[in-house]
Amino acid sequence: MTQLHRSQDKMIAGVCAGLAEHFDIPVTKVRVAYVALSVLSVGFPGLLVYLILWYLLPEA
Repeated sequence: MTQLHRSQDKMIAGVCAGLAEHFDIPVTKVRVAYVALSVLSVGFPGLLVYLILWYLLPEA
């Protein structure tokens, strides 16, 4: 397992790609799961978690 960080393979900030690299799963699955959870939780908590991770995770 690699250290948790933001990835250079990014669409916005690299948070989902960094999580996918850390847990060794396909990035598409992480992105789809993130969108599904955000939609099911009415968006705001998912956006807040993404912004917090964007701030806290170091770049690769």
